[in-house]
Order: sequence, then structure tokens, then C-alpha cells
Amino acid sequence: MNRFAPMLAAVAVLAGPAGAEVTSNDQGFVVQNSAVAAAPPTAVWAALVQPSRYWNPEHSFSGNAANLSIESRAGGCFCEALPNGGSVEHMRVVMVQPGQLLRLSGALGPLQSEGLAGGLTWQLEAVEGGTRISQTYVVGGNMRFERASFLPIVDGVLREQLQRLAALFPRR
Repeated sequence: MNRFAPMLAAVAVLAGPAGAEVTSNDQGFVVQNSAVAAAPPTAVWAALVQPSRYWNPEHSFSGNAANLSIESRAGGCFCEALPNGGSVEHMRVVMVQPGQLLRLSGALGPLQSEGLAGGLTWQLEAVEGGTRISQTYVVGGNMRFERASFLPIVDGVLREQLQRLAALFPRR
């Protein structure tokens, strides 16, 4: 995971509390973000389950967002193809309500090597002018790093993916 160190340092500098609700205790942390996309929930859903359309390739193991995929069914994989036949399971799909909710279970990126469990919920809600996309990541368990210093990094990475998804549907 040394490959992520420079990226995490850069995100730590850029990540701030704007637009986020971040809470922490001795057992874990919660990161919540939301954005509005200027499209109906069905269109946002179609993009959400294609992470290659919005996921920043800098936050992948292969450096190529085209290698990311989500099987949008319970038990499906949010996976990444790696060179030479390798692969990464970023998260496991645990709940699917097309056009409304996608819930995944797992620890993302550098959190994978820790004793953590996580749940990432993407919720879509029709609002005037488009769709409100709410993103909640709940993580608990043992980690070997200072939780408080890592929270802005996790928030920044997740918020960026949310903003990139919403940006696929610019206001006209």
C-alpha cells in the first residue's frame, strides 16, 4: 500500500470539513456526504453502478478506472482487474434497490490491511431539479493508525467520488 502514501498526503491537505459530517469514537467512524445531480434517479443509478465512469483512477490499485466494476446484485463484487490476471475485491454488494439504494460491505484502499469492517451506503432520492445522492460510510474495528488524522483522508476520497458522480450530470 506504499503506492497510496503520496496520494493520501495530498488528499489530507485538500480535504476539509465542508459538505461532510464526520464523527468518530474509540470503536470507529462515520463519514456522510451528499450532492445533487441534475438527472433523475434512474440515470444516476446507471452511472453509480459503473464506477469506471466517475471513480478517480488515482484511488485505484491499477491506476486505471476502466478496471473497476460493480456487479449490482446481492453478493456481487465491487472489484478491480489488475495486470497479469490479478484482482482486488474492494467491497461486496449486500443490498440493491435499483434507482434507490446500493449498500456495500468492506474496507476501502489502505483500510483493507487493518482489522476493520465497513458499510458504504449510496442512497438516491428524487428532488426538485434532479437526484440527491447521499453517501454514508460506517467503519469499525481495530486500526494501527491515528483515527483522527485519517478521517479527513477517508472523507476527502469518498467525497471526491460522490462529486465526480454528480458532475456527470451538470446543471444546464
